[in-house]
Formats: sequence, C-alpha cells, structure tokens
Amino acid sequence: MPVLVNGRVEGRLDPLDRGLQYGDGLFETMAVQDGRARFAEWHLARLTDGARRLALSAPDQERLPGQIAAAWPEGRGVVKLIWTRGAAGRGYRPPANAVPTCIVAGFEWPAWPQSAWTDGVRLRYCRTRLGRNPLLAGIKHLNRLEQVLARAEWSDESVAEGLMLDDGGQVISGTQSNLFAVIAGQIVTPALDQCGVAGVMRRAFFAWAAEHAIAVIERSLLPGELETAAELLVTNALIGAWPVRELAGKEFRTGSLAARFNSWLEKQG
Repeated sequence: MPVLVNGRVEGRLDPLDRGLQYGDGLFETMAVQDGRARFAEWHLARLTDGARRLALSAPDQERLPGQIAAAWPEGRGVVKLIWTRGAAGRGYRPPANAVPTCIVAGFEWPAWPQSAWTDGVRLRYCRTRLGRNPLLAGIKHLNRLEQVLARAEWSDESVAEGLMLDDGGQVISGTQSNLFAVIAGQIVTPALDQCGVAGVMRRAFFAWAAEHAIAVIERSLLPGELETAAELLVTNALIGAWPVRELAGKEFRTGSLAARFNSWLEKQG
C-alpha cells in the first residue's frame, strides 16, 4: 500500500497532527485508473471548499494529481487523500501558523460481486443517528464516529449498506453512500443542508440527470416514504450506483435507473 506524506513516500506523520488529535481536516476517496482519478476536478473542488469552510490552508491543486498518480500508478485502485490542519500542541484553538499535512494512500480495488449492480443490494436502517450541524453539512471532514458506530451495528455480509437518519428522524444517507428514490414518479434525494456528505457521485448523478432533462428533487425524506418508492439506489465514488432490492425486509424492484446512470458513467472515463 503506497503512502505519501507531504509528497514523500518515506514521509513522517507528526503524532501531534491535529487530524489525529481532533479530526481537524478533510478527506477524499477516489476511484483511480492508471494514475488518474475519476472526477478528480470535483474531488479537489470539494476538498478546497471544505478547507475554506474549516479555515484551513487551501490544498495545492497543481501538485495533488501527481501525488495521486504516485500512490496508484497502474491499473484500477482506490486512493484516499487526507488534508489536515497540521501539527500543533494541545488545545482546540487552531494555531495561526500551522502547516497543513497531506497524506495520499493507495489501496487495492474492493472485490464486490457483480450481482450488486445487476440484481441489487440489501440495506438496513441504522440505530445510530446523525447529529445536525449546518456548519459541517455537506463536507467530508475527518470526524466520522457516527458512521463508525453505525457500520459496527451489523456483520451480515449479505447486507451491503445501512441507512442513517438524523436526530429528527429524517433519512439522510447510507454510512458511505448517498440515496436516491423514485417516489410518485419523481426522483428524490435527501437534502444535506443540516448533515450528511455531498458525495461526488451524487454530483455526477445530478449532472447525468441534467444532461437528460430529468428533474431531481432535494427535500426532507421520512422512512415511511421509502416504503412507497418504486426504486431505490445508493451511490458513492467507487461503486457508481447500486440498485436496492431490499430495505429492512421490504423488497423493491431494481428497475432501470441505476443501470442507465452506470451506463453513462462508464462513458465518462
């Protein structure tokens, strides 16, 4: 597993890094083919926007593509990019002169069964709730304990993902995915203005829909509404879109929405 710290393969991570101490930073998970990240511009744009919102120094977008390529130069793989405020002493107050830390790590491509795309996947609801905080909503910050606790709730390999609600009972997302539903003939996805991560593949889905003059509605969504859905699908930067065949014991038809989007996605390179 190649790992670069501040551009160096043998780079050293300071144990006082604020990313370790407080989760003071951001990350991106990217699908990479022969050193090139899919939707690299969107990943780096989200990283830059997250840095702005957390008042971190902006990442150098000229240098990052080279580090991504160094982490996974050949074949298909996964690259995780972590951007932290850098090392500092004890205390929450951000130092004025912190030097950011950049970690870029390459991983093997996961061995998912092809049936996840063709036949659909099983989902469950998680007991762990997402706290609402509009200051952090949408960005992919390093504080992911809610997702860690939620993902620890099941070990059944036949369940691919768990849906998370916020503390007001609204459906928000999966532990590592965004959700789309076809309800009363409309494509609906949960609004992410209070919590949740605005995924890059979610953005790609909006781009596909716009290209085909298909409306996608962002709004609050209750679990009971999903029971009436004609189709459900989950998306993230690695899987593209998986149709959902079962949620909490209720079966759904897989339909064509995920397949149509995935077909478009393959043409994007």
